[in-house]
Amino acid sequence: MTPAQFQARFGVSRETLDKLQVYEAQLRKWNPAINLVAKSTLDDIWGRHLADSAQLFALVPAGTQVQVDLGSGAGFPGLVLAIMGVPSVHLVESDVRKAAFLRETARLTGAPATVHAVRIEVAEVPPADIVSARALAELTMLLPWAHRLLKKDGVCLFPKGKTAEDELTAVRDSWNMRIERFPSQTDAAGTLLRLSDISPR
Repeated sequence: MTPAQFQARFGVSRETLDKLQVYEAQLRKWNPAINLVAKSTLDDIWGRHLADSAQLFALVPAGTQVQVDLGSGAGFPGLVLAIMGVPSVHLVESDVRKAAFLRETARLTGAPATVHAVRIEVAEVPPADIVSARALAELTMLLPWAHRLLKKDGVCLFPKGKTAEDELTAVRDSWNMRIERFPSQTDAAGTLLRLSDISPR
């Protein structure tokens, strides 16, 4: 996918596209030193990473103010969604080198993102309208983390691969939640999960 194709698909402004191109340049600059993404995916950053994250923007509930992104790594999806318009995004990343990348890229793009270089279990962040995580852990781990951080009416946005249904089955007996499934635009086997009304059984 090219930047022009990305812009056509998601309808972003020229200003937003420019910021995402700064992001791409930073990713290419830093990746050899700290391995932010697999080298094999660098030929399609716009499709494999930026579009894969951007597709979640349509699932962000109206009125969302605070997003907490867990295990942010290279910033997917949290930093992309901050650039696209989520008002305040908190990126939780315990690896100090990746956190440095996130801080510098947020600075250069002007993204409304705050980086927390701590473990998820001890992160102190504002109550979240959204908790997101991409390629971090299974739902058995994600739901306890998210439940602690979410507002009462908050939602989780978790892009998942072909294991989505198995992960949902694994937490069925221990968690109550409303489940919405959306097909991934970037992975034929992928599912975007939007989970709400989350509470332990």
